[in-house]
Amino acid sequence: MKANKTLVFGTVLTAAGIGACMTQEAKADSIYTVQKGDTLYKISQKFNVSMDKIAEANNIKNVNMIFVGEQLTIPTNGQTQVKQTTKKTTSANTQQTTVKAAAPKANTQTTYQAAQQTTVKTATPKVSTQTSQVSVSDSEASARAWIANRESGGSYTARNGRYIGKYQLDSSYLNGDYSAANQERVAHNYVQSRYGSWAGAKAFWQANGWY
Repeated sequence: MKANKTLVFGTVLTAAGIGACMTQEAKADSIYTVQKGDTLYKISQKFNVSMDKIAEANNIKNVNMIFVGEQLTIPTNGQTQVKQTTKKTTSANTQQTTVKAAAPKANTQTTYQAAQQTTVKTATPKVSTQTSQVSVSDSEASARAWIANRESGGSYTARNGRYIGKYQLDSSYLNGDYSAANQERVAHNYVQSRYGSWAGAKAFWQANGWY
């Protein structure tokens, strides 16, 4: 986005004259926190912004993977709003017109890039150093084990085409890291984002034969 410049046009008439001011303001980007059940498509419809623009603004490589609690920058369409105000002056000088240029504001593109670099995303769940599994309740652990057994027999090295490991995750989700710890972390985030719990994922699997 270009730097926002403000031009002020003032007309001094006589004592108790009227001066006219026009101010141009740029809309700011929005920050949205991902809620349970959200998809990038739903968010794009909510803000009337394309999924590609949101993905590009947040460096999202896989549009099918966003996580609950993640903060997304929603880019605006770059339109501006113009406000016009009038004010009285008390100068007794003869009629004259002056034009003032306000000092340019900071480049909004640079400001946006800096904000994007410093954005802190929700930390990923802790992974146990002993089992490489994300800690969950007993009922959740049972549902997770049930899915792993149906998908791969519980094997981290199982492969079926592009589907990898214990939970048969799409290889694009793992970004080349097929370690047990990364499989557990990505599977947990995927299930929480899509189904809300492992129990929910199990119920979906039982109804559809996949999750």
